[in-house]
Amino acid sequence: MKEVIEGSHAVSEAVRMARVQVMSAYPITPQTHIVEALSEYCADGRMEASFICVESEHSAMAACIGASSGGVRTFTASSSHGLALMHELLHWASAARLPIVMAEVNRALGPGWNIWMDQTDSLSQRDTGWIQLYCEDGQEVFDTTLQAFRLAETVNLPVMVVLDAFFLSHTYEPVDLPDQETADRFLPPFVPNIRLEHENPCAMSQMAPPGHYMEMRHAIQGAMETVFETFSEIEADFDAVFGRKYGMLEAVECEDAEVILVVTGTAASTCRQVVADLRKKGERIGMVKLKMFRPFPLEAIRETLGGARKIAVLDRNFSFGASGIFAQEIRAALCNHPGHPQVFGYIGGLGGRDITTDTLETIYRMTKESPEPARESVWVGLKEEE
Repeated sequence: MKEVIEGSHAVSEAVRMARVQVMSAYPITPQTHIVEALSEYCADGRMEASFICVESEHSAMAACIGASSGGVRTFTASSSHGLALMHELLHWASAARLPIVMAEVNRALGPGWNIWMDQTDSLSQRDTGWIQLYCEDGQEVFDTTLQAFRLAETVNLPVMVVLDAFFLSHTYEPVDLPDQETADRFLPPFVPNIRLEHENPCAMSQMAPPGHYMEMRHAIQGAMETVFETFSEIEADFDAVFGRKYGMLEAVECEDAEVILVVTGTAASTCRQVVADLRKKGERIGMVKLKMFRPFPLEAIRETLGGARKIAVLDRNFSFGASGIFAQEIRAALCNHPGHPQVFGYIGGLGGRDITTDTLETIYRMTKESPEPARESVWVGLKEEE
């Protein structure tokens, strides 16, 4: 059944249908609508779950760690400085191999104080051991959130479902919502591999001396390496039930493309229009939408982009002193690939500034007409100094 709902509530509906048992969160714009709806579901009986109110995002993640350690399906949501405040405990959640799912609504970090779209908050957490999945529209948000629980509980790692502030979180669009029975058929009840319980006492997250610590980290990486196959299997099962799949990345018109634009999130929808319009004019342009960022789909990137002539990467983020983060990762993935293509990096859309069709066409033209990248990152859409 299709319902017109906002992107935030697509998350809430997926969490409800996942039969989450414990949630804890602290409100922060623009993720507040997610947990407001979930608190209402707990209050009016639509969910048989506990909602733990806390005084900060740090405490929210601590509560989720405790609940997940107890063996129940667990969820939280955050954004921007709230996610930054969680940073310490994100490491604890992943290193403890806890399958927590979090919705992360991309929002700029201050100062200046800004509540709009920017990817730097989630990408600042790229080394914490969380799987990261980026979404384009409300339907993908719902589907990915439901899939995230199964993925997290299969590989025993936490998953971050990432969506754009306002462009997606507060935009209403039709979303196909299944009935509970169909959702249950895809996502069975959570059966933890290990949990804290009176009948079988154990200790978790204890001191790890040098003789054990390195092997523990190696095991996390081993689990990350299983994500690609597991994610593909989960998507195949999801497709069999719901008739939809997305892939770790999506290639559009890339077979003969001279320039391939790499985008994430809602910018992908705009880019689809640009590709269609320019193709009608005879331009050989393609697009890759990157959904999975951690683990980074190295082989899929090499297979899809390795034969291209030029790649233009749009980053709605920036690593100060370096470059756009997605462009960094793609350069690194291709550097040892024989005859690898040139990678042009572009920075745009920070702090909620629009990525328009003109923005993307400008990026395409600049890339096509430049014999080589002028520098690591070209900033597009800057206002001229007065």
